[in-house]
Amino acid sequence: MRDHLEVHGHSHGLVDRSIVRSHAGLRAVAISLVILAITAAAQVGVFLVSNSVALLADLIHNSGDALTAVPVGIAFFLRSFRAENIAGLAVVLAIFVSACVALYETIMRFINPQHLTHLWILAAAGVIGFLGNELAARVRLRAGERLQSPALVADGNHARIDGYVSLGVIATAIVVGIGAQIADPIIGLAITLVILKITWDSWNIVRHAEIDLEQIDGQTH
Repeated sequence: MRDHLEVHGHSHGLVDRSIVRSHAGLRAVAISLVILAITAAAQVGVFLVSNSVALLADLIHNSGDALTAVPVGIAFFLRSFRAENIAGLAVVLAIFVSACVALYETIMRFINPQHLTHLWILAAAGVIGFLGNELAARVRLRAGERLQSPALVADGNHARIDGYVSLGVIATAIVVGIGAQIADPIIGLAITLVILKITWDSWNIVRHAEIDLEQIDGQTH
């Protein structure tokens, strides 16, 4: 795979295109980071009140989403496709780590069940998670497809599926509300499996990625 973004001073056209791409990528990363940070902060408050492991699994993942913006942003700042590939791998690793943490918390909740309260607030947190992740996903996917960025596309798909995972928190509130307390760790386990699926999909996107700056230049003008 050729590193199209490793450019030098004698090729002014490529330098211009890489700078435009870098600015667009950094803007998308910054916007999605703010969206996910606000989403995670809102869910922290709800978790402290509701004590739901399903919400905790979703919260851990949303927080990981926000942090994965850092290596992606650095890669765009460096204007290096190689650095972007590394950032994509960092995104995949972050997704996998969040799956492991969520799995541990779910197992502990199976061992030590806890009674959930404030179910309406819990359902509202699921809605917050869905809306926040969907907004971040749209920002990342549109920019990722336009800029042919493997890291942004992987992170965008990650956020979009996370939005649907957040709907699992709403399901927890509903099912627990009708008397099935065991639904909380079961749905937490389902969320963990979805995160593992996202890990595999993101890995495939990153390892098969290529970039064509000429095509990107045409899309940004």
